[in-house]
Amino acid sequence: MTVLPGVTIGDDTIIGAGSVVTHDIPANVIAAGNPCRVLRPITDADKTGFVGNDFV
Repeated sequence: MTVLPGVTIGDDTIIGAGSVVTHDIPANVIAAGNPCRVLRPITDADKTGFVGNDFV
């Protein structure tokens, strides 16, 4: 991931590997690409599953 100077990424945001972040990305979204763009918001369903080495 490359983040250009002056760009901010919101809290709890997931940025895809290899993305080039050219503008601000809001909180609680999944974003990826070159240039990086928001793909979708993070939902409650995304917050289930693995946390570290344990199931939630």
